[in-house]
Parts: sequence; C-alpha cells; structure tokens
Amino acid sequence: MTMVGSRTLLVAPGRHGAYPTIGDALGSAPDDGVIAVAAGTYAETFELADRRLTIRAHEGGEVVLDGTGGDWPVLAVSGGSLTLHGLTLRSTAAAVQAEDVELTLERCTLAASQGPAVAVRGCRRFTVARCVVDGAEQGVVVESSSGRIEETTVSNVAGDGVVIGLGADPELRGCVITDCGQRGIYVYQYARPVIEKCDVARTGHEGIAVAQQSRPEVRRCRVHDVGGVGISFAAGCAGAIVECQVENSAPPGILVADGATPTVTEPARRATSSGDTGLDDLLADLDAMVGLPGVKSEVHAVVDEIQVNEWRKRAGLSVGTVSHHLIFAGAPGTGKTTVARTYGQLLKSLGVLTKGQFREVSRRDLVGQYIGHTAEKTSVVFEESLGGVLFIDEAYTLSRQAGSGGDFGQEAIDTLVKLMEDHRDEVAVIVAGYTAEMREFLDANPGLGSRFSKTIEFENYSPDELVQIITRMVNGGDYQLEEDTAPVLRDYFARIADDPNFGNARDARRLFEGVRKVQSQRLRLLGRMPDTAELRTLTAADVLAVTR
Repeated sequence: MTMVGSRTLLVAPGRHGAYPTIGDALGSAPDDGVIAVAAGTYAETFELADRRLTIRAHEGGEVVLDGTGGDWPVLAVSGGSLTLHGLTLRSTAAAVQAEDVELTLERCTLAASQGPAVAVRGCRRFTVARCVVDGAEQGVVVESSSGRIEETTVSNVAGDGVVIGLGADPELRGCVITDCGQRGIYVYQYARPVIEKCDVARTGHEGIAVAQQSRPEVRRCRVHDVGGVGISFAAGCAGAIVECQVENSAPPGILVADGATPTVTEPARRATSSGDTGLDDLLADLDAMVGLPGVKSEVHAVVDEIQVNEWRKRAGLSVGTVSHHLIFAGAPGTGKTTVARTYGQLLKSLGVLTKGQFREVSRRDLVGQYIGHTAEKTSVVFEESLGGVLFIDEAYTLSRQAGSGGDFGQEAIDTLVKLMEDHRDEVAVIVAGYTAEMREFLDANPGLGSRFSKTIEFENYSPDELVQIITRMVNGGDYQLEEDTAPVLRDYFARIADDPNFGNARDARRLFEGVRKVQSQRLRLLGRMPDTAELRTLTAADVLAVTR
C-alpha cells in the first residue's frame, strides 16, 4: 500500500510518542515534512540548509521560540524552502534570517532587540502574510529578493520599519508601519517595489524615503503624523506616487528633489525641493488629461493672460482688472473637479493665490435653516477658502427656481456676490453644473454674471476617449485589458451616450468596478489559485457580462 501526503511530526514535551524538542523533530523530519509544535516556550535556535519543511503551531496554541539567550538568529535558513505558521519568535539578533530560500511566514509574531526581525536576502520568492513585528532594531529587511509582504504590522522599531534595497522588487500591500525611530519605509539602491494601500505613521524621519536610483510605485498609501516629510524621492529616482494621502508631516509633504522623475497622481501633489509645483509641470498634467481640447485651450488662455499682465506690471505698464472666477458648464463626469483643482495650483504657481488649496462644497454646505444662518455659513466657508479655490458643484440648486427652502439659497447667492467683490484678488470661485441650469443660476442676482470672467464648456467624452479613461483606471489598479475588449467597450459607451443620465467618466468608473467583480467570480470558480497573469487580466467576456 502506498501512503500519500507529507509526514507530520508532533513536538510536545512530556507527551508519550511525541518529540520532546523541535531540534529532535528536525533531525527526523524528511523533506516536505510538517513539524506541529504544541503550545509552550522553546529555548531553541536553528540553522537549516537545503531543507524543505513546514513548522506550525499545533491546535492553535501559542508556540514561542525564544532565542534571547544568544546573539544569533532564532532561525537562520538557506536553500530549500521553509514555511512558519502561527509561531512567535523572539531574538536578540534576527528572528528569521533567510538567504536563497523559498520562505513563507504566516500569522507569526516576531521581535529582535538588536537586529532585524526578518532579514530576506537573495530569495527568488518569499511571503510574509498577516504577521506582526513588535519590537526590533529594524522591522523587515529585503535585499535582492522578490516576493510579497501583505497585511502585516510593523511597530515599535528603533530604526527603519521596512527596508527594501539592492534591486529587490517585492510587493507591500495593506501593511501598517508605525512607531519607528527613523523611516517607515526606506527604498534604496535600484529597488523597484510596489507599495500599495499601506498606512505609515509616527516615524522619527520620513514616512517613505526613496534613494539611490530606485523606482518604486507607491499607490494609495496614507502617511501621517511623521517627523520628516511624508514621501521623499532623491535625485536620480523614478517610479510613481499614485493617489497617496499625506497628513501632518514636515513641509512640503511630498518632496521630489531636482533630478527625480516620479509621476504623481492626485490627490497627492507633486512638490519640488523648493516646495512648489512648476507652472510647466502643471500645464503638462492638464494636457495629459484625456480629451477636453476646448477646456485646455481656455485654461491656457487664462494662464497666458495672467502671465502677460504680470510682465506688464514689472514693465510699469497699465493692467486691466482681471477676475479669476469661472463657470464650468457641462454634464457630470467630464473632469470639472480635476481641472478646478489644477487651476488653483496654476494660480498659486503664478503668484495670484497664496495657498492654492481646494475646497469643494454644495448647497448643504452653504444654506442654513433660518434667515441669517445661511449668510453666516456661506461667509465661514468663503473665509476658509481665501488663498485658494472655492468650487461650488451643482451651483444652480442655490437659485430660487431650482432650489428648495424658500429664500435661503438666494441668501447664499447674494452673500457670495458681495464676498466675491470684496475679495476678488484673494480667492477663485468656480461654480459648476449642467449648462442650461447654470444659465438660470446666473439670473438669480443681477450682479452675479459680472463676477465671472468666462464660462468654460465641458463637452461629453467620446466613446474612444472613454475607452482611454477606463484603460487608465484599469492600469492604475494593477489590471490589464485583453486586446479584444476595446471594441466591446467602445460599443457600450456609444450605446449609452444618449442616455439623459449619462455620467461620462463616472460611468466608466462604475463599469470598471463591475468588471472587477465579474472577474473575481470567474476566478473563484477555477478550483485553484490563479497565477499573476490571471489575477491581472480582464477579458472581453467579463466586460460583456456587465454591459449586457
């Protein structure tokens, strides 16, 4: 009779038929064997070479491998493969030191008082999943290796939380890195990691620091309450900063040194070493948006006029009064908010606005519940927007004709008209909404129309432009579309373009989310774990399942 499956050896001191120590079990374990360790503390350390083993806690008990009595790692492993599951490792030196091994750590807790909790070098594949590093000189050090660190917490570290260097290209996803004496994440010497949806907080220096020709992709991370800048890229570094939030850091929040060339996507704002975004860079970002040729032309014209007026002032020539308030008219999902945000940064770069901050409000933020309350609310919002852009979406809902609530919306309009005149050089007010309704809005106060320098019309995106937009969304989400999806997408967008509720880029976003769900359902039915290509690929059939 042939026995199939890995052999399991039980370690349980004092139990008849079980091994008394982990070392004894290692001496007897065959390749691909599993060592199940009963709850308890084991003062043992090991060096493993070219072994293929799994060591796991038995029946969910707490298993502690205590190596604090020596100045060497609890586990030093090279070659072969090693999986640790549900263990606690405490060490003076490294808890786990791995070199050229296929390493997997799952649901482990690790600490090392005078070294890294985990050191991975020269490994072609490794996984650190749902682990906790609590107390170490460095948290996780990855050099010349590929793999992933996911849903792992690193805290109470004297030095750097996570160090990635020497060309390593791991993926960090969903990790929390906090309470580090130096940097939260340090990327150096040609490293190319993907750092996504991580939370970095309470570090002595930078939250995420990139140096020495490295090219990381930092996606949708939150960096806050750090001693240095939130994210820094040194000269010679590239990569991407995508939709990252930086809060309560040293200014400028995101620091891109001269000679560094990462791409930066909102809501993060690209900063140079002087703390300001260059005018040409902002215009390039505007021009890189899909479609909107008329909008881009109008914004360029405004910038040109402001720039020339500044030159005329310097030459001692007269300059006419210029209003920086604008009307954005058009259907939803056509980029009005993004252009308004960029417009504020352009005005800051030109020296027109002092801060360039962006404040988006709607009727409920301005209109109160009784006479007098609305004027107070509107004034507070306006004063908080001084130095930047006040963006009022669906502004037509403030007028008597389109709004509700008696004269309260009208009171907000009347208050805005006066404030826009009194502070014409201190703020840029942009009102936005459907074209026809915005004409009615301008009729709500005789002086309202004259406060705005021009109306910029945002046209609906064409089907081809919407295909470009959803393709960017897909790529930004680490997915890819099969080649035969483009015609399917184009046909769908052409079919819905005449719907009165057509949402342009909003419909593209909803479609992308729907396709992701269909792909997830399809992959779950495979009966196996998909490979990386399958996890990234969205097919024409996925799209059709949503669009039909």
